[in-house]
Parts: sequence; C-alpha cells; structure tokens
Amino acid sequence: MRGLIVATQFLTRLPVPSLRNFQAVDLARSANWFPIVGVLVGACVGCAGLGGALVESWVGALLATIAWVWITGALHVDGLADLADALGASHRDRSRFLDVLHDPHLGVFGASALFLALASKLVLLHLLLSGIEHAFASVILICAWARLGPIAWSRWLPPLSEGAGERFSWQVGTGAIVAWSVALLGVSLWFAPLLIIAPFLIASWGLYLHVRLGGMTGDCLGAGVEVVEIALLLVTAIGHVPIEVSM
Repeated sequence: MRGLIVATQFLTRLPVPSLRNFQAVDLARSANWFPIVGVLVGACVGCAGLGGALVESWVGALLATIAWVWITGALHVDGLADLADALGASHRDRSRFLDVLHDPHLGVFGASALFLALASKLVLLHLLLSGIEHAFASVILICAWARLGPIAWSRWLPPLSEGAGERFSWQVGTGAIVAWSVALLGVSLWFAPLLIIAPFLIASWGLYLHVRLGGMTGDCLGAGVEVVEIALLLVTAIGHVPIEVSM
C-alpha cells in the first residue's frame, strides 16, 4: 500500500494519507502501481462526464476534461507542452533540446500542443458520451493503459538526464509490465475490445522516443501519457461511429 500511496501523491491531487520516513526508493517502486492510479483517475473523470451528460453530452465532455486536468494537476499536459517546445526549438540544433526542455517558460510550440491536447479530449469525450456503450469503463481503461506506458518506457529507454524518469528506470521490472498488460487486455476484451491496440500505441511512442531522442525524460513520459490517452479516445470514438453506405 505504501507504493500505491506514493504513486497517488505523485500522479494526482487526490487526498491520501501522509507517509513518514519517505525515501527516494519509495518513488521508484511506486511506478508499478501507476495503472491502479489510472483506474482512480478514470473513475473520477468518468463520473464527472456521466454526471454532466445527464444535462447534455457537451457539458459532460467539458466537466470530464476539467476533471482530467485538475485530478492530474496538469502533470502530463505540462510534460507534453515542455516536450513540444524542446522539439520545436531543437529542430535545427539538437544540442538545445535539454536546455529548452528544462526551461519553465511556455513557448508557442508548447502552447499549441496544450491547446490541441485539451481540444482533442473535449471533442472525443463528447463523442464517447454520446451513446457509446461502456463509456465509463472505456475511460477507466484508457487512463489505466496510458499509465502503463511510463513503466514500459522507463524500463527499456535510457534516461537522458536526471529527474523522475531516471528515478523510475532502476526499479521497474518486466514482470509487472507483463502482468498489467495481460490483466488490462483481458478487461479490455470484455468491455472495450478496440482498446487492445493500446500495447501497440505504447510501443510506438517508445520507438519514437528511441529514434528521435535516443532515450527519455520525465517530460517524455508525461507527454506519452497524453498521446496514448488521446489516441485511445480517438480509436474508441471513431470505432463506434456508424458508417452509412449509400447505393
């Protein structure tokens, strides 16, 4: 339970008991609990969305998006914005990547990525809440799958600098990744079969980081969570849109 408490403190604003004698290894070991935290995040987002959808699906989508940002403390969208700024600024000079990544100021690339991410979630949540069966379960699974990503990326990609990504990398085990993958695949097949594409998306982001950067940082992990969440929302929403064929 200690690992779950630390993981919840790190990834969310949800109230949890305080811990005594906190050590760096506690944060590293907490990574194996990330998918469970994803379930908690997804449940809160889903409740906000379904509650708002009783009025209108756009209201539900808006409340769900706000809840998503608030519960996570904008942790992952911040990583996405930082990564977008760093990639944009280092397009012609790769040596600037880490300097820009660690710059706390928000640039045009980061602002654009931030806007597009939130707009994408708003629209896709609207589609999800507009009559898709098992929408609540889908949101929970999407959040859980996305938080499995950092476990895998930090396990197989070398850290580019000191930080959260580096601290997780030396405590993550392959067994936990396999166990979570099997469990989430089983539940996804039952409630939302389209989400079985999640392992491919997680692997694709890891491959992108490997080819483009040669490793990962904490911001890369956070950005990956956002990318996987949006991609899974897109797959789920589009996969349930009826296609009319006119003769």
